[in-house]
Amino acid sequence: MKINVSSLTRIVIADDHPVLRRGLVQVIESDPHLKIVAECCDGEEALARIVELKPNVAVLDLNMPRLTGLNVAREVARRRLPVEVVFLTIHSEEDMFRAAMDTGAKGYLLKETAPADVLKALRTVAVGQHYVTPSLTGHLVRFSRQSQGLGEHIPGLKDLTPTERRILGLIAVNRSSKEIAAELFIHYRTVENHRTHICQKLGLHGYHALFKFALEHKSEL
Repeated sequence: MKINVSSLTRIVIADDHPVLRRGLVQVIESDPHLKIVAECCDGEEALARIVELKPNVAVLDLNMPRLTGLNVAREVARRRLPVEVVFLTIHSEEDMFRAAMDTGAKGYLLKETAPADVLKALRTVAVGQHYVTPSLTGHLVRFSRQSQGLGEHIPGLKDLTPTERRILGLIAVNRSSKEIAAELFIHYRTVENHRTHICQKLGLHGYHALFKFALEHKSEL
């Protein structure tokens, strides 16, 4: 069967576990309308291939070396790159789900069920609709309701925990995540998670928006 090139959904897939990645590639390539244009093992490579190849969909592991999937998706949103993002992860927790979907992603797949779900997910996301692992449908419903009701509550500093306010204060004086981690004696990734949660609570998108908010409220921190 001859496939019209224009009907192909072009995909970049990024995961630092080669066995899982290759398994998903084999499943994806069983559909003649889906084409893998790049396989990546870290976030920096994934972002570079997205910029270079302009795929329709990017499948990103949440936890990758050099640049996390969340940060890749944030950069995609900041640059307004025309690609739909599907996250691939072991995390079923609702806070991680919300952080991921706050980046503008269209899909969220658990690795344990990804081989069975990935084809339907890619077909759905490619036409601009959301797809999540069926067991997480409740997360999506609550996320959608919260997004629709944002106008009823204007988030602010009162929504942050003392630790989050302290980190926001350090962001206001232009401290990097590594510098904050060293000062608070916590892991760098813990700081990154706090940044994500702060952005989520304040309805902010991206580090620049977070830094701007921190500067505007510096005197209150």
